[in-house]
Amino acid sequence: MLAKISLQRYLCNMATTNPADITAQPSSSRHPGIDHVLPSASLKSLAHPLRVRIYDELSAYGPLTASGLGERLGESSGSTSYHLRQLEGAGLVREDTTRGKGRERWWERTPGSIAIPDARSLPPGSADRLAVKLVEDEWFRKREQNFREFLSEGEHVFDDAWLDVATSDTINLRLTPEQLSGLVADIDAAIAKYVAAYKRTPSTGSRPVQLHVNAFPLVRGEVTEDPSKNDTQKNDTSPKEER
Repeated sequence: MLAKISLQRYLCNMATTNPADITAQPSSSRHPGIDHVLPSASLKSLAHPLRVRIYDELSAYGPLTASGLGERLGESSGSTSYHLRQLEGAGLVREDTTRGKGRERWWERTPGSIAIPDARSLPPGSADRLAVKLVEDEWFRKREQNFREFLSEGEHVFDDAWLDVATSDTINLRLTPEQLSGLVADIDAAIAKYVAAYKRTPSTGSRPVQLHVNAFPLVRGEVTEDPSKNDTQKNDTSPKEER
């Protein structure tokens, strides 16, 4: 899960925890006890396009070597090795010691969900705010790339069993902030059940699956007015005064 949070509660605790231990960081208000808000040092370490891509690749496909990552991302193994070490120092990835022989090193994403700070709580133009923007942009770019890849190539890769259940829905509603919060909480609860059941113990025949859940108000939408106020205005026959 990925979420954003106001930095207020996070900043007051950050000095008492080890920045490289992501699991020791406070969780967001959206997912208490589940995700962990990246401290400034880890956020800045992640805020590099290739590091975000490496982190995403390990998240989606599991442990890989530096050379394996290089092949998948079109980079040299020397480059991916360097950036893996930077991510390791930030507590975002770790070596998978159950794999590899000799000098071969396998890397995996550090277990646990992360959250990035809410950019609104950071000073405009600050390094942290720019880092949040870069990570967000890379995440959304990768999500769109994955989806477009499925649309263009999925028919040639997957059989009907997969194609029949893959879905992309656009649902338009009119909700209050409280109603939208409830909807997102219900979605989170459903996802959490599957994360708990299959994240660490995938079933035979399973493939990496990615969910994109976007829930947001439309910028050009109008607020729904109280109909009782309109009725009152229609029934008001008192004399009107011009000014």
